[in-house]
Amino acid sequence: MTTHAIPTHAELVLPAPAKLNLMLHILGRRADGYHELQTLFQFLDHGDELGFALRADGQIRLHTEMPGVTHDSNLIVRAARQLQQLSGTALGADIWLDKRLPMGGGIGGGSSDAATTLLGLNHLWQLGWDEDRLASLGLGLGADVPVFVRGRAAFAEGVGERLTPVTLNEPWFLVAIPQVLVSTAEVFNDPELTRDTPPIKVRSLLEGGGRNDCQPVVEKRYSAVRNALILLNNFVPARLTGTGACVFGSFPNQDDADKVARQLPATLPSFVAQGRNVSLLHQQLQALAKK
Repeated sequence: MTTHAIPTHAELVLPAPAKLNLMLHILGRRADGYHELQTLFQFLDHGDELGFALRADGQIRLHTEMPGVTHDSNLIVRAARQLQQLSGTALGADIWLDKRLPMGGGIGGGSSDAATTLLGLNHLWQLGWDEDRLASLGLGLGADVPVFVRGRAAFAEGVGERLTPVTLNEPWFLVAIPQVLVSTAEVFNDPELTRDTPPIKVRSLLEGGGRNDCQPVVEKRYSAVRNALILLNNFVPARLTGTGACVFGSFPNQDDADKVARQLPATLPSFVAQGRNVSLLHQQLQALAKK
């Protein structure tokens, strides 16, 4: 994956952390075509990074090209322009992205970038918007954006927009990245997708349990994901995150996770990161607010 250094003249540099869906249950399909779901989000201390600098001319310029994504359709640019429009600010921004998370990996790369853009520009433009307002704008950009805007591990219901903050253990995760791009729309439209899992209470979930209802469909459609799960299951119980493609296992410490990572083949890239109940983005913004 190409990474791009953020220039030294960026005035604000913020992380856009990855997330894992520790479980994902699909309860049914709504009349509007969206699915009712229950999922458990936790952040990782690994992700993309964005740099921002003020522009007085009102232009929004993303200086990092993404293969196959036009400038104006990029979620970062769309988030910035919507915030600019709704807040009525005359200011603009130069934005740079150091892209480390895979696209279509189910670990929230695009949604996290959009949330960091909203929070970063709210700070840079001194808009004073609160989290609720930013989260509601974020929901229009993608179902996962609000969880990144709020920055706390959460049990999510509805289409993922009803969030209950939770406190989870913070283990170490090994995340393997099969080299395929999984289509979320294809997975959710698959006739074999389980759509009738009974709802559970957050308390029973925190006692352990839960699975990913999308996993059987993704395994059937993408042999690279199926093979990665088989491989990782030799060492630790492995699971798909979101609609994929990334798969993960949890470990009590970094050494154990690193040990398994070293045994994965070069054809299956991976990273090791710790689970976080408060995202690195929020930790950094809190530190900035105290200055």
